[in-house]
Amino acid sequence: MPKGQIEHANLSVTDPKRSAELFKQLLGWQERWRGPSQKYGRSIHVGDPENGQTYLALYTGDHVTGDYSKGEPLNHVGLLVDDLDAAEKVVAGAGLKPFGHDDYEPGKRFYFFDWDGIEFEVVSYAAETAS
Repeated sequence: MPKGQIEHANLSVTDPKRSAELFKQLLGWQERWRGPSQKYGRSIHVGDPENGQTYLALYTGDHVTGDYSKGEPLNHVGLLVDDLDAAEKVVAGAGLKPFGHDDYEPGKRFYFFDWDGIEFEVVSYAAETAS
């Protein structure tokens, strides 16, 4: 049986530069590549600098208008962070509204919609420390 992992997700967004900056700040990622894409569009790839394999391709073109409806066709994209509070500050600082704060096994999480209506879940499995 083959063994694999998700290498990337390609998201259509109206402003790849803005979206790339959010993921760089939120996840500590870096830009891997940018340039022309199929169908007369353009893309920016941002990803994990440590493993070099996991990334988001942020695609746009004249036909990309945003205003996506939840669940059509994507429900949400899950992002794993080591500091949920710091991640929420980045999201709020970008002018986006965190919601749906939950704490259930196996971790704590919140959600947000980006500027195009794409929903993201931000989750942390980091154990809480007693103060």
